[in-house]
Amino acid sequence: MRQDNSSTIEFVMPENACDCHTHIFERHDLYPLSPQRTYTPAFAPLSGLLSHLNDCQLGRVVLVQPSPYGSDNSCLLDALNQIPQIGRGVAVIDRYTTDSQLRAMHEGGIRGARVNLQTHGISDPLYAENELQWIADRIAAFGWHIQIFTNLQVLDHLYKTILSLPTDVVVDHFSQASASLGNEQVGFPRLLDLMALGKVWVKMSAAQRISTLTDCADVEPIARSLIEANPERVIWGSDWPHPGAQAGQPRSKARIEPFNDVDDIQALNRIAIWTDFDDHLQKILVDNPRKLYGFNS
Repeated sequence: MRQDNSSTIEFVMPENACDCHTHIFERHDLYPLSPQRTYTPAFAPLSGLLSHLNDCQLGRVVLVQPSPYGSDNSCLLDALNQIPQIGRGVAVIDRYTTDSQLRAMHEGGIRGARVNLQTHGISDPLYAENELQWIADRIAAFGWHIQIFTNLQVLDHLYKTILSLPTDVVVDHFSQASASLGNEQVGFPRLLDLMALGKVWVKMSAAQRISTLTDCADVEPIARSLIEANPERVIWGSDWPHPGAQAGQPRSKARIEPFNDVDDIQALNRIAIWTDFDDHLQKILVDNPRKLYGFNS
């Protein structure tokens, strides 16, 4: 997790630009972790997130429930309660979540429910289909969306299911498209089609997860194709504080896993490079997040 960023923003940051994918991890004694977690995160409090927003000249933020907390959204909701004007959230729900809890979450700033398949190594499309269907049925009345972290192969199988859902769908991290495989890889044309139809939004977040290059230059063709498919269905996120498996280190809850060192300002600069029109950058950083997460104008 980069604390002292020496990079500079190389474009005019629009007012109320939003980081649409962040996490916080507070003290474990205050917010217990799930016994079923796949890793134990380091410390990344709300104060650190606010410093990140300041460094990047960002005015709004979306907090996403990270997998180590399971479906206990207490940490997320408590943080949102401290930043009601600039913050929105994406929660994790389970089959025990009540309607009254959903209403309380909505009042607390939650605007979506996350389905995290990738972190748990789940690639069964039938399981994914069932998850999407029951969650959509629960959240549709609130106007929420489903946020799914999965790969293109699973998304390809979910094409008809997604079209039938009463909610929009947001896919994390370029839907794990491989930059080295380009635009013709399995599932990518279907993703572009779902975007063109307005049913799916894509987070251009954590480009380093899909790149083989340190500067992520190989992601540009993928990014440009997503923007071209529908610039009104693209948003950006940093993935601060950058959790993720370390090279050569298997994930384990038995040890505290450090965060990855990522230059978020350079990630923002790449978004400006990948967009040919100022209005597209305005959409990705401001207008689209405002619409999706219900920020005040």
